[in-house]
Amino acid sequence: MASASFDVLHQEISTARLKLVPACGQFVQELREYSIENRAHLQPWEPLRAESFFEAESVAQRLSTMAHNNTSGQAVHLLLISPESGEMMGECNFTNIVRGPFQACHLGFSVGKRFEGKGLMREALTPAISYIFDHVRLHRIMANFRSENVRSAQLLERLGFDREGLARSYLKINGVWADHVLTSLVNNAAD
Repeated sequence: MASASFDVLHQEISTARLKLVPACGQFVQELREYSIENRAHLQPWEPLRAESFFEAESVAQRLSTMAHNNTSGQAVHLLLISPESGEMMGECNFTNIVRGPFQACHLGFSVGKRFEGKGLMREALTPAISYIFDHVRLHRIMANFRSENVRSAQLLERLGFDREGLARSYLKINGVWADHVLTSLVNNAAD
């Protein structure tokens, strides 16, 4: 399959407590507030961020790139929005989509500090993964995490991801090259 059609993605995916909406320019305020509020919370797991990363113009540019990648089939970026308040609670993204014989992508996710421990990311990722397998028709989702990130390890295990190994000095996170545990989930129903 060449580039997948993302018509379904233009509609939100609803769960009991969340709306998963495609990233687009209308969410600049929500993403900016989420990023600023969770800056210290997410810093141990992300690259170092310049002050400009948190400015509205930078947030708008990131959302524009995400929307373009959604439309072009290069990625699926979803924002986790509270149906009641409209507040952004987290995000998940399926990036680096590769077609041909590979049919795979990388999963990334974050949840706001105030929303940890409530099962929201599992609630979001379960239908998001189904969407990637059933509609985008990928065969493999890869997710990598630092070994000290116990919450991510537990979540991925609950979702059925298998540990495949350890990559030394894999990503520069929080200013240092960090080892990462490599995991994947395979779509056995894919062609």
